[in-house]
Amino acid sequence: MASKLHTHIVSDDEADIRLDRWFKRHFPELTHGQLQKLLRTGQVRVSGKRAEASTRLESGQDIRVPPQVIAPPKAHVEKQSSRTSNTLKKLIIFEDDDVIAINKPAGLAVQGGTGLKENLDDMLRSLAGEGKAKPKLVHRLDRDTSGVLLLARTAYAATKLAESFRHRETQKIYWALTVGIPKPEQGRIAAPLIKQGETMAVDEEGHEDAKTAITVYQIVESAKKLAAFVAMWPITGRTHQLRVHMAYIGTPILGDRFYGGEQSLGVPEDELGQGLHLHARRLIIPHPRRGTIDVSAPLGVEMRKTWKWFGFEQDAETDFSDA
Repeated sequence: MASKLHTHIVSDDEADIRLDRWFKRHFPELTHGQLQKLLRTGQVRVSGKRAEASTRLESGQDIRVPPQVIAPPKAHVEKQSSRTSNTLKKLIIFEDDDVIAINKPAGLAVQGGTGLKENLDDMLRSLAGEGKAKPKLVHRLDRDTSGVLLLARTAYAATKLAESFRHRETQKIYWALTVGIPKPEQGRIAAPLIKQGETMAVDEEGHEDAKTAITVYQIVESAKKLAAFVAMWPITGRTHQLRVHMAYIGTPILGDRFYGGEQSLGVPEDELGQGLHLHARRLIIPHPRRGTIDVSAPLGVEMRKTWKWFGFEQDAETDFSDA
């Protein structure tokens, strides 16, 4: 039986985007060169007419996609996709037609890189609905940081959420366990950051390329002089900002191998959780269409183990409304 052509209808939120961008969203495996060949030979058509990569789409138009672009996946690929989808669905803590929020586990890279076998961005294809583009990342978390990560289901939502992050219309609250007790108990750290190789550092020499970085923090609970459960609100969003700032005031985050957090707390190692003790606990951000998104993520397994040993409250209320 001959393979059939597939027709996709341009949705309202895809209006005015370029045809090549539409294909990138729906069929990321298709290369630019392959798409150009399909366009030159007329195998891709928009509302029955030939088109170019730069053609701007209109809501309601139909896009004819040749069968070789939508090849039926092999059985093992289907099985792998189903397994990935089930894994991701277990991480979802909020979703609607525009937005998905997941509780990213520590150790999962958000995007690909040298030596990484898997990353979240590649896995997101499994969450795409029939004929829909895969959800899009709108911000980042370090590989070793767990917690709330927001994804956009539509191009419109991606644009609006990106604007909210860019204009600092968000509040991101992180939880961490610090080695030692920060002083004062609550404060504001305004220390510019500069890149040094693969890490960041506080710039104390006034370099022109240093970036402003501001963090507000407060101690939630402390354990004698050993450690503290600290809540933090990064006013700015620089790379490794919270990790560098806490190390800068002499209380690095436990498990931070880059910024001095691998110190011993004098506690048997098997009693505490492993890895970086930094968690994106809560995110408050304007919804792309209405109201506000306010979502919180429970601690992961390793941090829960440490919280339990110290007797810290795992569902503590942290509020920076007066900051």
